Amino acid sequence: MNERDATADDERGGTTPEEQANDQSTADGSEFAFRSLLDDEGVTASSPAERTDGGAESETTDRAGDQESTADTVIEAESDAGAGAPGSRTDGAAETDDGNAETLPLPEPIGDTSADGDGTDPVEGNDPSSGIADVDLSSPEYYLNRELSELAFQRRVLHEVLDSDNPLLERVKFCSIVTRNLDEFFRKRVGGLKQGIAAGVTEETPDGRTPREQWDAVLEAARPLLERQAECYCEEIRPALADEGIAIVDYDDLSAAERTTLREYFESSVLPTLTPLTFDPAHPFPFISNQSLSLAVLTRERPDAELTFSRVKIPRNQLRFVQLGDDRRYVLLEDVVRANLDLLFPDVEVVDTALFRVTRNAEVRRNEEVAEDLIETIEEVIEERRFAAAVRLEIEPDAPQEVREILTRELELDDREVFELAGPLDYRDFADLTELDRPDLKLPEWSPQPHPRLGRCDDATNVFDAISDRDVLVHHPYHSFEGTVQRFLEAAANDPDVLAIKAAIYRTASDSRVIESLIEAAHNGKQVAVMVELKARFDEENNLEWAKKLEEEGIHVAYGTIGYKTHTKTSLVVREEADGVRLYSHVGTGNYHSETAKSYEDLGLLTADRDIGQDLVRLFNYFTGHSMYRDYRELLIAPGNMRDRFVELIRAEAERARNGEDARIVAKMNRLEDPELVRELYEASMAGVDIDLIVRDICRLRPGLEGISETIDVYSVVGRFLEHSRIFYFRAGGKDRYYIGSADWMTRNLDNRVEAVTPIEDPRLRERLETILETLLEDDRNRWIMRSDGSYDRCRSTDGSSTDVHETFMRSALRPAGRGRIDLGD
Repeated sequence: MNERDATADDERGGTTPEEQANDQSTADGSEFAFRSLLDDEGVTASSPAERTDGGAESETTDRAGDQESTADTVIEAESDAGAGAPGSRTDGAAETDDGNAETLPLPEPIGDTSADGDGTDPVEGNDPSSGIADVDLSSPEYYLNRELSELAFQRRVLHEVLDSDNPLLERVKFCSIVTRNLDEFFRKRVGGLKQGIAAGVTEETPDGRTPREQWDAVLEAARPLLERQAECYCEEIRPALADEGIAIVDYDDLSAAERTTLREYFESSVLPTLTPLTFDPAHPFPFISNQSLSLAVLTRERPDAELTFSRVKIPRNQLRFVQLGDDRRYVLLEDVVRANLDLLFPDVEVVDTALFRVTRNAEVRRNEEVAEDLIETIEEVIEERRFAAAVRLEIEPDAPQEVREILTRELELDDREVFELAGPLDYRDFADLTELDRPDLKLPEWSPQPHPRLGRCDDATNVFDAISDRDVLVHHPYHSFEGTVQRFLEAAANDPDVLAIKAAIYRTASDSRVIESLIEAAHNGKQVAVMVELKARFDEENNLEWAKKLEEEGIHVAYGTIGYKTHTKTSLVVREEADGVRLYSHVGTGNYHSETAKSYEDLGLLTADRDIGQDLVRLFNYFTGHSMYRDYRELLIAPGNMRDRFVELIRAEAERARNGEDARIVAKMNRLEDPELVRELYEASMAGVDIDLIVRDICRLRPGLEGISETIDVYSVVGRFLEHSRIFYFRAGGKDRYYIGSADWMTRNLDNRVEAVTPIEDPRLRERLETILETLLEDDRNRWIMRSDGSYDRCRSTDGSSTDVHETFMRSALRPAGRGRIDLGD
C-alpha cells in the first residue's frame, strides 16, 4: 500500500525542505472532472482491505520495512518542463516546482531510534506506556496549512496545462480552469486573510500560523504558479495553437488591410461600448470592477504637460477573440482597443498603456441572527462584493511605473499583492477555443449513458418499481443525470399516486429542469416544499431567482437555515401505494445540476428504504420548521450525529487493530481539514489501522510520519472529470460498512453546514463502491501521492500498462450487460 515508503529513508536522510520536491501539480478547478473506472479483469468481490487481485496492493511496499517493491508503478516527480520520464528517485526528493510548494521539516520520529536503542518499533507494540502515549497530536508540526495545501492542489491542476501528453485544447481548457480557480482562491481565502489582518486577529491555525504569516506565505507560493501558467501559454500553448492553424495574432503582425478592417470594426462595434474614466483633480479615481480586464492609459495634451491617467474597461459582453476573415486567426479584443485608442482619446497624445486586472475580496458577511429579511441580506452581500477591498493586481511586466504607483496607491495594495505577468492576464475566455470543431485536438467526446436498471428516458421502465425492487446507485458522469435523478423527479411530478415532493437545492443550472419539474408537480396538485440555499457562494443570484419563481408558483420555499449553510443533496417523494404510503429517497454527493453532472464525478442513492425516508422527513421538517433532530435511524446528519458517528467508526477500527484484527479505512473526499478527525486518524494509524485517503484538494494530515502516520497514504486524483464524490469505507470486522454523501471531513461540513451521508446496505452496490475505490487506488495516469512535507509525486506505470480511472468507467458504461462490464449495481 505504501508507495511512499520506498523513498522514506531518503526523506529522513538530511534532505532539506528546499531540496525536496514539489508537485508541479495539476488538477481540477471549478468546472472539470475526472474519470474513474476499472477494467473487469481482476475485479473481485473482496473488500478494499483484501487486495488479492494483484491490483492496488501490487503497487505498494511492505510496511514492516521490506523495501523490495512488487510495484509496476513508480512515483514520478514533475518538473516545470511538464511530465518527466518515469523512474525511481535516488535523491530522496522530487524536483521542486520553483520552490513554491509547501515543503516542511519533518517532525522528529516517535520512540528511540538511536544506535544504542533496542530498535523496537514503537507502533508495532501499541504499548500505552511507550513514548506514543506522550505525543501531543495537537502540535502544529503534525498539520499542514490549509491555504498552502489548496495551492498545492492548484499546481496539480496546472500540471494538466503543462502536460504535453494532453490534447492541445484540453490544455487550453485547464488554463482557463487554473485562472478561475485562483480567482476564487484570492477572492475567498486571501480576502479572508486580509480581513483577519485588518481586524487584528492573531489566533493561530492548527499548523501554527497567524493570518499575517499565512498571507505572506500564500503570496509567495502563488506567484511562481501564476508565472508558470503565463510562461507555458507564451512559450508552448500559443505556438502549438499556431502550428495547428489556430493563430492568436499580435496586432503589429497584421497587414495594412487587416488593420483597416479591424479599425472599422472597432469604430462601429466596440467604441460605442467603451467609457474612458479619467483620474485628475476634477475626477475621482474610477471604480474598477472585480476581475475585469482594463487598460491603463497615460495621455497628455502637449509635450510639456503632465501625464493624465485614464482607465478603459475591456467589455465582457464583446467577443474576446476577434476573428480575421474566415480564417482561424484571431486578435485579442484588448489588442484591438489598445491599437485604436486615438479614436477614444482624440486631440491628445497617448503616451503609454498597460493592461491590468484587479481581484476583489468576496468575504462580505452579515449577521443572520439580526437580519430581518434573509433575501434582502443576500442581495446586500452581492452588491457589496462589487465594492469590496482589492486583494490582487495583475499587470503587464513593462507597465509604466506611474501606472503601477497610481494603482497600488488608490487600490491600497501592498507591492507583494502586485503580480507582473506576461501574456493575456485573463485566461477565462480561452475556454471558448475548446468549442472549435477540432476533434483531433480534444479528448474523445463523452455522453453519459442510461443506467442499466432504469433504461432510457423514453422506455417503459417505471422508476418507482425499479427502486422498490432494489436500491439504485447512480454514478455520474457515467450514468446520465437526465435519465436518473432528473427522471426520478419528473416521474414524481407526473405520477398521480405521488402525494408530495421535497428537495434541497444548493446549486442548480440556470435553465434547471429539476426546478421546472417541481413547478410542474405543484401544478399537478402535489405538495411541494423546496429548501433553496441562498448562501451558496457565487450562486446566490441564480438561487434567488429560482426561489422567487418557486414562490410565485405557490411552492413552500425555505431560504436556508439561520447559522448554517444547507449543503445536503437530498430529495424525498411520498407516494400512495396499495399497501400504504411509501417513501422514495435520493441522497447524493453532487448538486441537482444537469451541466456539472456531465463533468463532475458524483454518486447518488435512490432507495425505498423506510428508515432513510423517515430520516429525510425529519430533516425536511427542520428546513421548513425550526427544530432539529439529533438522532436518526440510518443517516449521518450534520450538525446532528455525523461527527460523533465518524469518530466512533474510526475508533472502532483502531480498537480492532489493537486487538490484532485486520482493520482498514478508505475515505474519498474533496477536502480533509478538520483537526479533530486528523487526530483520530493519527491515533488509528498508531494503533496499526491500514488507511488510504483519496483527497482531491486540501489535506491537513501529514502521511508517513514515523510513529504517527506510517500506515496512512494520501492520494489525489486529477484528470478529465472532477472527482467530487465522497465515499467512506470501514472494514468493521468484516462487515464492510460503506457510506456516501455530501460532507467532506472539514470543520465547516461537520459543524457549520447541514449535510447528509447515507449507508449503503445492498451487497451489489457495496461491490460497486469497492470497485470505484480500488480503481482509484490503481490509477497511474491521474493519481498523485502525497509526501509528508505536503508535496506530491505523480504515479506512473513502468510495465507498459496503464489504468485511467475515468477511461475505465467510460468503457464499462458503454458495454452491454454481461459483456465484461463492471458491475454497476444493476
